[in-house]
Amino acid sequence: MSHPHPELGAPPKLPEGGLRVTPLGGLGEIGRNMTVFEYGGRLLIVDCGVLFPEEEQPGIDLILPDFTSIRDRLDDIDGIVLTHGHEDHIGGVPYLLREKPDIPLIGSKLTLALIEAKLQEHRIRPYTLEVAEGDRERLGPFECQFIAVNHSIPDALAVAIRTPAGMAVHTGDFKMDQLPLDRRLTDLPAFAKLGEEGIDLLLTDSTNAEVPGFVPPERDISNVLRQVFASADKRIIVASFASHVHRIQQILDAAHEYGRRVAFVGRSMVRNMGIARELGYLNVPAGLVVDVKTLDDLPDDEVVLVCTGSQGEPMAALSRMANRDHQIRIVQGDTVILASSLIPGNENAVYRVINGLSRWGANVVHKGNAKVHVSGHASAGELLYFYNICKPRNLMPVHGEWRHLRANAELGALTGVPKDRIVIAEDGVVVDLVDGIAKISGKVQAGYVYVDGLSVGDVTETHLKDRRILGDEGIISVFVVVDSSTGKTVGGPNLHARGSGIDDKDFDAVVPKIDEALAKAAQDGVAEPHQLQQLIRRAVGKWVSDNYRRRPMILPVVVEV
Repeated sequence: MSHPHPELGAPPKLPEGGLRVTPLGGLGEIGRNMTVFEYGGRLLIVDCGVLFPEEEQPGIDLILPDFTSIRDRLDDIDGIVLTHGHEDHIGGVPYLLREKPDIPLIGSKLTLALIEAKLQEHRIRPYTLEVAEGDRERLGPFECQFIAVNHSIPDALAVAIRTPAGMAVHTGDFKMDQLPLDRRLTDLPAFAKLGEEGIDLLLTDSTNAEVPGFVPPERDISNVLRQVFASADKRIIVASFASHVHRIQQILDAAHEYGRRVAFVGRSMVRNMGIARELGYLNVPAGLVVDVKTLDDLPDDEVVLVCTGSQGEPMAALSRMANRDHQIRIVQGDTVILASSLIPGNENAVYRVINGLSRWGANVVHKGNAKVHVSGHASAGELLYFYNICKPRNLMPVHGEWRHLRANAELGALTGVPKDRIVIAEDGVVVDLVDGIAKISGKVQAGYVYVDGLSVGDVTETHLKDRRILGDEGIISVFVVVDSSTGKTVGGPNLHARGSGIDDKDFDAVVPKIDEALAKAAQDGVAEPHQLQQLIRRAVGKWVSDNYRRRPMILPVVVEV
């Protein structure tokens, strides 16, 4: 197996007849999936998603792929193939189309409907091409064949990309549920045919590669939901991903069976379920779904609320309910169901929400105490089965953290893929398929691009470090007035603290140290304000560290007169 190398530089020019694959997201992380294929000077993108921020990224709304390596080549892009409608696969599209709105989007009916609704909020009208399983479309030099795959959202597709360099197959997210609610199976016969034809490079979902066995069928959840509904005698509140149509369908079925009415809460949930219903992906009996305002007129044991927030997102409806910051107030006896997986990194946020709900008396049902979720990603047993069908000549695990990528690579090796034909890459690591052999050839920029409110890319790691220090340690400001000709102190120093836990009167002890540092600087002829600010920062920082073992942000201000 090959591994990324820190010393990698920019890739050389792609050899004539070669296929270049550049992942700009989704490798070494869960989210912001984006892969760029290049052949003959043309580009094809598969997915363009977002990553959701973690606790160490305070104030950040979304994290995007870095478009730097393709920004000068937007005219070379023949299309963006969207494998399915989850945010980690389509959420970055509006930001790429802001730079060139006429890049064609290719996807299934539901996927395109979801991204079009999102783009409408950004006032972008995209060029779209609807495809279905079995379809073939030529996009520049790329002949694309679309294959049905089963996932936790309807209408997911894998794509086989044929070029004279060979055939690459990108699975997107998939599993092999043999009893899916919509009866749309992962098309194993189609993958077998591709395997017989010869898959030169297989890019496969790694998310569950560490999990042994097979993912249980989605319909197994129905009985558990019925039990929860049967035992609940007050309101039921369900938190799920806003795109999990199959899971919501099961909630609707249970609500209908037990005589409850359902209201969707939250903009994305209302929008997505409206789209799914309109396109026929969601079967809603007449009168079952009502506006949230009408629920006040119903008894508690006839009410179901479906909202977002299953990952502890602070601004989602469920988190706000847990914090008493929402019009819907949790009361004793309510039942809250978290009907989704726990994405790595979100543990603290999710358990904080569960604790908040429990505090108000809710009975919280989650994956840890009931089978209310099954994964949408193939486990190890399914991947082994898949590899034996596809028989790839080269393998490149995608979609996962390092441990997932490595586990997936080892599964491929077990099925006979030669280890020297398995490429474990990270975001930005360039892989070239030349003469039927895939190898790492270089690296391009692929760091995080932060979305913070209306700004995109303006917030840097330095800003986040400042935010973390402010949040964790507080701030101390120091104000000093100096004579511009002599550098001597003529006013101050005045110190004030916020959030540091240090009382302002305690700063009397550090004032002599600041005076001493400034006097010595004046003797040495140092009078430039920036240099004096550094002296003050060091003097105060050392004093705080020696006496409090803390590292607050220190903000010195030197004014010349």
